[in-house]
Amino acid sequence: MAYIYEGKTTNEAIENGLKDLKVSKNQVEVKVLESEDKRSFFSILTPRVVKVELILKDKKDVKENKNAEKEQVKSHTEKHLPSDETLEEAMNTLEKFLNDFVKLLPGKEFTYNVRTENKVILVDMDGEDRGYLIGYRGDVLNSLQQLLNNIANKNTEEKTKVLLNIGGYKEKREKDLQNLADKIAGTVIKTKKSITLEPMTSYERKIIHSRLQGNDKVFTHSIGEEPNRRLVVSLKK
Repeated sequence: MAYIYEGKTTNEAIENGLKDLKVSKNQVEVKVLESEDKRSFFSILTPRVVKVELILKDKKDVKENKNAEKEQVKSHTEKHLPSDETLEEAMNTLEKFLNDFVKLLPGKEFTYNVRTENKVILVDMDGEDRGYLIGYRGDVLNSLQQLLNNIANKNTEEKTKVLLNIGGYKEKREKDLQNLADKIAGTVIKTKKSITLEPMTSYERKIIHSRLQGNDKVFTHSIGEEPNRRLVVSLKK
């Protein structure tokens, strides 16, 4: 069986598929249908969509490749961590961009802070009129985060991950989604009927999935394709 999944990067698309199919990477064959490299400078503001096809392997092939995959995962993780030099270059590039960017924003003065944690660049922004930079349920924030990732990685061979937060929005959104997950689970248990949520980003779906992962009465799975992918909460049999 073959399944198609999407993401902003190849790795994200693959991870979306693995989580949905509830399998590990050694249990599938991966075929990239639309590469993340097919982008020009002028398309930097366009949301990136990468499509991959995951083909489930036979159990015999999975067993033979299991030990080899463990070594590959370890090697892959170590190999793809950006160097300190790359992180510093990416941070300098981002700070130059943000310095000019905040001056162009309407409303009250905006502040920003750029730091690193576990080889990831964290950008925190804040300002009195920050709502329009967050958008409806974070849609503008997510697009701006993708823009910052493109800028940080424009002239580097090593890939650096950039995470953006504006006015503590992500913490507030995470708490709201956790509360929603608890309410939905309670309704599913009471009515014994599955509930399909509205389309969410992979980040938001992951929050709800993680919240309910330890629940012994309900389980979650995703349906549809990005950007209209939805989470379904169902009663365990």
